[in-house]
Amino acid sequence: MERIKLHIAYDGTNFAGYQVQHNQRTVQLVVERALSKMHRQEIKVYTSGRTDSGVHANDQVLHFNSPMTLDCLSWRNALQTLLPSDVKIMHVEKMDESFDARKSAKEKVYRYQIINQREYDVFKRLYEWHVIKPLSMEKMKSAAKLIEGTHDFTAFSASKSNVKGDKKRTIKSIDIWEEGDGRIIFEVRGNGFLTHMVRIIVGTLVEIGLGKKDETCITKALETLNRQMLGLTAPSHGLCLWKVIY
Repeated sequence: MERIKLHIAYDGTNFAGYQVQHNQRTVQLVVERALSKMHRQEIKVYTSGRTDSGVHANDQVLHFNSPMTLDCLSWRNALQTLLPSDVKIMHVEKMDESFDARKSAKEKVYRYQIINQREYDVFKRLYEWHVIKPLSMEKMKSAAKLIEGTHDFTAFSASKSNVKGDKKRTIKSIDIWEEGDGRIIFEVRGNGFLTHMVRIIVGTLVEIGLGKKDETCITKALETLNRQMLGLTAPSHGLCLWKVIY
């Protein structure tokens, strides 16, 4: 048996998230179906982490075990022909059996894109959040520094989070920059994330940037673990799993 590591990209628009769900189209479902068709037997894939409905991926990582012996290019070409056009195999590697897509990951990097102007780009509307009123970059950058570090992020997780027990995570950095034409990018790097965590971070920073909240809401939320202290959950379609670091 060979352990195969897949790097995939996908457009999350028409997926109900990554994980298999009853009667739903998911990324895991279409990848496992393609692999099972190749092998003529059921093949399970394991991921670095789940993404929600509508969330995209630039470089998601999966692994699976296979009795087949193909070179990496053949794996890529054969599997791609069986996948829908909104999933792309970016890279294939052969790993030893100690590699685990989730357990071996050291950090993940997410990017969130906002278009901050009155008009939006109809061709990018599925990949960025349209915020009309002006955002203060200074306020958002200042507030982001309060989130960096190791904290109990209970307040930054959805009520439906399936994480039991410790919700302590480390956010290595939050970088925010403008790319021109009103586009603002939030890049969040950390050792792990709770359900909706990045979207709650971005939603809170946006409300601070709009002057609807003060940055002290972040310190209060980290102290009290109270979700109600924070801002809204940003829409899923602006979020992209940018890369997984091993």
